[in-house]
Amino acid sequence: MKAFALLALAGMSSLAFASESLETAVAQGTETEKYHYGMKLDVAKVISRSDTSTACGVVPAYMTYEDHQGRVHRLEYMVFGEGCSNG
Repeated sequence: MKAFALLALAGMSSLAFASESLETAVAQGTETEKYHYGMKLDVAKVISRSDTSTACGVVPAYMTYEDHQGRVHRLEYMVFGEGCSNG
């Protein structure tokens, strides 16, 4: 039973690595669009998003997504980072 659990864990780890590599490759080959107010987005599936958990203040963030026709897009938008503290 332990061997099965280890094999399952190893399989999940390799899938996560493959998925991350795919996201990076897709994002690198896709031109980045800048978001503007009122822009119509066709988001069928979010592939990846920027991590803004350590940023403080207004910073650029990125989202890579797939539209309903299967095309991949990369969007840049501004967001207030989550890393600010009141201390």
